[in-house]
Amino acid sequence: MRVRYLLMAAISLIASIGPAPGQDALVTYKSLSPELALDLARASLGDCQKRGYQVAVAVVDRFGVTQVMLRDRFAGAHTPATATGKAWTAASFRTGTTELNAISQPGMMQAGLRNLPGVVVIGGGLIVEAGGSLVGAIGVSGAPGGDADEACAKAGIEAIRDRLDF
Repeated sequence: MRVRYLLMAAISLIASIGPAPGQDALVTYKSLSPELALDLARASLGDCQKRGYQVAVAVVDRFGVTQVMLRDRFAGAHTPATATGKAWTAASFRTGTTELNAISQPGMMQAGLRNLPGVVVIGGGLIVEAGGSLVGAIGVSGAPGGDADEACAKAGIEAIRDRLDF
């Protein structure tokens, strides 16, 4: 009898548990429009071209899904996949790839990040924020070094900065 009483009490308790007051069943979030994502990619590609670099630029949404991919006609065949990987990595970890590179060196606690599928921890991937919210990420590949890739990505973000506060 006691077991039956405890079982009934447990079932009643579980049945009464619902969403906490004030929690919504739906979530809203900000996202880059296709036009803004394209403008970001174009500005980054243009900055790299001015510097004499042939690159690929990828812009992903906040979930890491590719919105835009641009490749200079002389950029290496590996650059689209690398740029996309950098952008996905930045969005996924909500951190720039240069910083992820620094904290995931062999022997460090986060070194295992480098072994996860799809992770690219080479400089050139940055998050894009608007009003304190992650709205996407950008990855650039093909310049001579991750720091140069990152400089082009930063230039692209700066070019659309005034349109990010929507």
